[in-house]
Amino acid sequence: MTQSFWFFGSHLTIVADHTTTGGKYDLIEGYFPPGSQTPPHLHTRYSEQLYVLEGEFTVWAGENKMVLKAGESFLIPIGTPHVVAALGDQPARGLIVAAPSAFARLIEAAGTQNENEPSDMGLFDRISFEIGDEILGMPGDLPLTSTQV
Repeated sequence: MTQSFWFFGSHLTIVADHTTTGGKYDLIEGYFPPGSQTPPHLHTRYSEQLYVLEGEFTVWAGENKMVLKAGESFLIPIGTPHVVAALGDQPARGLIVAAPSAFARLIEAAGTQNENEPSDMGLFDRISFEIGDEILGMPGDLPLTSTQV
């Protein structure tokens, strides 16, 4: 059964999580409105694979900056500071595989059903800590190790 949530400006649908994958991975479909961007962050316990379905994503990962178009993918290894953004004037849609499973737990706990409803930041911080995520800045910031091009 899929579940959808608004999560800091993006609409994320959990397609598969620990309950259906035996904890091996999460599969999440993400819709990023134009101009949306994650804060700089890293995952200490899982990798993140992004596959672009529509539009384009700009990804800063470690020292690299790349623009991914439909049909392209990129693996963000464990421990890599990164930002994912839909910088153009069109939305972007993609699939995210987090392995092993953890990211879906954060989305389900801190996501909201209403686009304009604020997330419970205390709960977000607690679950982020529990799954090994580190927030390194605010939305709009880039990772400190990123080379700005």
